[in-house]
Amino acid sequence: MKLADILPEKEIKEAVLGEYEKRMVLYRFTDEQLKKKYKMSFREFDEKNVVRKKGFSWNVEQDAMNWEHAVEGIRYLEKKIRKIKILNAKN
Repeated sequence: MKLADILPEKEIKEAVLGEYEKRMVLYRFTDEQLKKKYKMSFREFDEKNVVRKKGFSWNVEQDAMNWEHAVEGIRYLEKKIRKIKILNAKN
């Protein structure tokens, strides 16, 4: 049995969209917090090689990983949310 056999397609789309939007808030929050902390965007942080300049400290490395994950997550989810909204508008 498939999920689509139990729930209407519209309900599945709304649930997925809600989950994506919730994740987007968390990713944007992370991005904003790290922008404030380092006073630059992730792109600048990466281009300036801040991790190396800070001596590869665990805290900076961890920030870099979390920040990259958030930025990539935002990019990915923006595409997915846009596609879902376009699909919903057609139906």
